[in-house]
Amino acid sequence: MQALAAVARAPHSEFSLETITLDGPRPGEVLVKMEAVGICHTDLAARDGALPVALPAVFGHEGCGVVEAVGEGVTKVAPGDRVGITFASCGSCAACRTGSPSYCHNFMHLNYDGVRADGSRPLSQGGDSITGLFFGQSSFATYSLALERNVVKVPADLPAELVAPIGCGVQTGAGAVMRSLACRSGSSLLVAGAGSVGLAAVMGAVVRECATIIVIEPHASRRDLALELGATHAIDPATGPVADQVRAIVGAGVDYAIDTSGIPAVIDSLVKSMTFHSKLGLIGVPANPEAALPITVIETLVLGLTVVGIIEGDSDPDEFIPELIELWRAGRFPIEKLVSTFPFTKINDAVAAQHRGEVLKPVLVHE
Repeated sequence: MQALAAVARAPHSEFSLETITLDGPRPGEVLVKMEAVGICHTDLAARDGALPVALPAVFGHEGCGVVEAVGEGVTKVAPGDRVGITFASCGSCAACRTGSPSYCHNFMHLNYDGVRADGSRPLSQGGDSITGLFFGQSSFATYSLALERNVVKVPADLPAELVAPIGCGVQTGAGAVMRSLACRSGSSLLVAGAGSVGLAAVMGAVVRECATIIVIEPHASRRDLALELGATHAIDPATGPVADQVRAIVGAGVDYAIDTSGIPAVIDSLVKSMTFHSKLGLIGVPANPEAALPITVIETLVLGLTVVGIIEGDSDPDEFIPELIELWRAGRFPIEKLVSTFPFTKINDAVAAQHRGEVLKPVLVHE
């Protein structure tokens, strides 16, 4: 079949709206008519060469839509079901079997290579292949070919623009607090960066009943939103050393810290803000893949520091996405405060608005 897709043809270039050919679903695959898709930093990083994805490609990995058709053997969903689409995992490796699909041993292949097990590629144009199956979905299009394992059935009455970002950014930030670090009630948490991931972490900290939630963020509007969402303090790194500002709030230092920036100097400021036997969670992808952690062995030993790398918030999507949806229904996880919607055909405008800092989480909707 044919679909309208936002195709990335060159690094650091705008997406091109083009008609492409999309295979029908093969065994284990699910064809989804898209309703909404979030734009994540990872989409742009992959376009610009930071991830091993061959161009031309169709990105998009925070999809929501309605199942159009299913391939042989699919039993999890049926045509007409509403689904959120998340990252792909194999289901058979040691990590998947023990409930940690975000550390799937086949993660790189399933989410970045765009190739089925038989070597075929599901997207093409004029006989030339286009990389698809990005995060098992490539949902910057009117239709997405996903895998049975990475679709999650969701209630039909939820706004699609709120379901979509749960698939990556929201579950990553919330999961970092609620699953990866499992922040205890009454504890203190420091979050570097009040983008959508960092603010999802703030909302997760409220759910976990953290007593002190501190956000570091240079933009005043984002600091204000962090406070609205439940942060107890929001500090501007420009007004003085971060560690000094944090210790003016929590003298002994914080129990947990999360970095969403990937910037070594920011990570260093977090370490200097932490107490003994604390935990540091790393989410942000550094601009330089070879960047080293600015943590000495002595600092780690003396603090008894635990450093945790976090992918997708350690989420098992079949469990965690429904949990976040129920928290939203209960008024305890206001995702809508993060989202700004754009027509799908205005994808380049949405990317530009995000780059200028005008929106936190742009979500493309199909009219």
